[in-house]
Amino acid sequence: MVKIEILGTGCPKCKALTQNAEAAAKELGIEYQIEKVTDINEIMKFGVMMTPGLAVDGQVKAVGKVCSSDEIKGMLH
Repeated sequence: MVKIEILGTGCPKCKALTQNAEAAAKELGIEYQIEKVTDINEIMKFGVMMTPGLAVDGQVKAVGKVCSSDEIKGMLH
């Protein structure tokens, strides 16, 4: 199972990133779990200073932008 973490406080960009991540995982047909990390201290532990951020299995893949579902598909392989 792939763990996808959305790092952000719940802003519209964070919500868009969550939707794109779900779409990407569903299109790939993989088992996944999405976790929203909203605590600023937890986000900083990832070294992320701009939100939204995207982490896959604990590794930060994107910071400060809303990735498309196609971009995220490449990160999930």
